[in-house]
Amino acid sequence: MAFKDHDLVPAATAPGVLYEEQPLRGPDGAVAPGLHVVRITLDNPKQLNSYTTEMVKGVILGMRRASNDRAAVAVVFTGSGTRAFCTGGNTAEYATYYAGRPEEYRQYMRLFNDMVTAILTCDKPVICRVNGMRIAGGQEIGMACDFTVAQDLALFGQAGPRHGSAPDGGSTDFLPLFVGAEAAMESCTLCKTWSAHKAHRLGLLTRLVPALKVDGAFVANPMVETSRWLDEHGRVVHGEAKEGAARAAAKDLLARGTVDLSLLDREVDALAWSLAGTMPGCLSKTVESVRKHKLEHWNRNRESNRAWLALNMMTEGRLGFRAFHEATGDRREVDFLELRRRLASGEDWGDPLLEAMLAPLRGAKG
Repeated sequence: MAFKDHDLVPAATAPGVLYEEQPLRGPDGAVAPGLHVVRITLDNPKQLNSYTTEMVKGVILGMRRASNDRAAVAVVFTGSGTRAFCTGGNTAEYATYYAGRPEEYRQYMRLFNDMVTAILTCDKPVICRVNGMRIAGGQEIGMACDFTVAQDLALFGQAGPRHGSAPDGGSTDFLPLFVGAEAAMESCTLCKTWSAHKAHRLGLLTRLVPALKVDGAFVANPMVETSRWLDEHGRVVHGEAKEGAARAAAKDLLARGTVDLSLLDREVDALAWSLAGTMPGCLSKTVESVRKHKLEHWNRNRESNRAWLALNMMTEGRLGFRAFHEATGDRREVDFLELRRRLASGEDWGDPLLEAMLAPLRGAKG
């Protein structure tokens, strides 16, 4: 039969976002004819797959296109390479264009909100394939997905309060639902990263697989060992080993290994195949019903959060993103204590304050 076209615009791609149809594979590797999986990839690996304004548009268009794809069983949302799924918004763009322009950033946040909503309302189940770091806005768009399958070298966390923002693009809405209020508070405020193993233990991930291959065999991430450690040969040693030596051995094991994401892809394929083995209408309704818990919080807060984040680009956002972009050494954060002292003494948010805080970072050597 001749189908109606329900897409708003013709199929299009955006710079930095790849849209592909990939085979739906069974456990034996055989391809299911007439069906496929849509893969949407953030393709900006040099900047750790941070999303630009154009990339945000591409994700929105991709999720809408996948929704209307009658032969698509699921969407796999991922990033290029092995270092990062996504580290959030593009700080270079934030620092050079949006910093100090709240109304421009407000328009940008309309696009960002629409990206999160597009994931939450996609008519197909969305699997976040975590190939590396999932940080800041990357964590937020990842949590908007229905499932997360991660490789165990990945890191998860927030960055906002250390770089001039608040994680109000989804983390303050979604993270307490996944891990509880106190763990969410710790992550959102202190911005300390979680290993993939901790994220899995807390309920943030659906499935977890190793990605480090040493001497032809997969091994678990050695850096997450706590009560036991690995020696330089990869053997388990116990309490008599000092932590420093154990960490050195773990780092050596990492250095000798290579990253192989074949198990990650196999696990993603297996999940998509499992989803295909259900009634399509019942699956869609179930996904929509479970999503309501996230949507309730998201819809309640997204517009007021958008307004605050825009205004914040005149003060802490302007300073924090410029600091990250303009720093010449390893440190990319302002002197928080000095900033607090200056504000407490009555100094206002003018150019003199910004320049005083940025100057030490521009002259840093390491």
